[in-house]
Amino acid sequence: MTASTGRTPEGRAGRRVLIIVENLPVPFDRRVWNEANALRDAGYQVSIICPKGVGAEESLLVLDGIRIYRHPLPLDARGALGYLLEYSSALFWESLLAWRVFFTTGFDAIHACNPPDLIFFIGGFFKYVFGKKFLFDHHDINPELYEAKFKRKDFFHRLLLGAERATFATADISIATNNSYREIAITRGKMKPEKVFVVRSGPSLERMGIQPPCPALKKGRKFLVGYVGVMGAQEGIQYLLEAARHIIRDLGREDVQFGLVGGGPELEHLKVLAGELGIADYVTFTGRAPDAEMLAMLNTADVCVNPDEYNAMNDKSTMNKIVEYMALGKPIVQFDLTEGRYSAGEASLYASRNDAADLARNILKLLDDPALCARMGEIGRRRVVEELSWAHETPKLLAAYDALFEGVRAPQSVSERS
Repeated sequence: MTASTGRTPEGRAGRRVLIIVENLPVPFDRRVWNEANALRDAGYQVSIICPKGVGAEESLLVLDGIRIYRHPLPLDARGALGYLLEYSSALFWESLLAWRVFFTTGFDAIHACNPPDLIFFIGGFFKYVFGKKFLFDHHDINPELYEAKFKRKDFFHRLLLGAERATFATADISIATNNSYREIAITRGKMKPEKVFVVRSGPSLERMGIQPPCPALKKGRKFLVGYVGVMGAQEGIQYLLEAARHIIRDLGREDVQFGLVGGGPELEHLKVLAGELGIADYVTFTGRAPDAEMLAMLNTADVCVNPDEYNAMNDKSTMNKIVEYMALGKPIVQFDLTEGRYSAGEASLYASRNDAADLARNILKLLDDPALCARMGEIGRRRVVEELSWAHETPKLLAAYDALFEGVRAPQSVSERS
């Protein structure tokens, strides 16, 4: 599946792609930025529409030959009304900026990255009115994401299922981040198997560079436990904080600092929770941080964690943080989830699902066994270099684009476990 299509940048020259992503600014959205750079290197002209954010305030930026158009968002949504306001605003700005790109540099295809599953309105319009291609890049399974956030299936859940069906129905080609998502595209989305390509979110080894640790980040303590990711309701950060409390207060281990990198709607709530648990001095929240700060924290960490709780969304989703930890040679502790176990294999220990105490026990098992840490870190790094880095995914992305423009079929047999 990783074989090159044999086409050259000259063979793709002149094709223009517009990528639309709503939930993160670019280049902070690492998957989208990897895709944009791969397409540019293959000869495509790439434009991106995305939201503004901290460290990404410019409305128009040309970065490494890629034009980035950014729009404002009213808030980090919480609750149904908040999401309605956020998504309506995003759709308005995405539509407006799509017309701007259409009348300036132009585009031959729209590459839509969810969430939300509403960009099909824009892709469908330009597809059916102007004959543009529409590719759906399936980042999150939104019905399951809604269920994970709000713990219910209701009218809005059914709306999300309808939007998902409409997105797959509009798409000429779909990209799945793993085989669990590919199965959803084929079964629930009714897409033909030959139109669904698996392109995993592999890290760029050039970006995820191994560096010397920064001892100051340990705040004078012996160990650092690292985390990077969005601070959202479904990320399970509360389990990590409860595990930290168990380690520090119940077990008396005051030699462990926790470094959490990332922003999101739950960040302030999580800071308050850390205070309520009596561990605020042992937890560093950086907020959304540039690469240099993120890499400093992870390179200093002795162990990295992925506390995503078990639910239908997380069990089927591949998390970027896991393979990024592996790229840096870090041993991992996470809950036992299907796609998390597929990605990490023997580079991780697996705690009982949604069990903070067991998460704590596994963290301490690694911290107290440097040889085990080193062995697991080496296994993870080797797996990324040999199988999971972005270099292995680029040919699959280009194959999906060859299918989009030339009708090449996706492989019908998948060697990876779903």
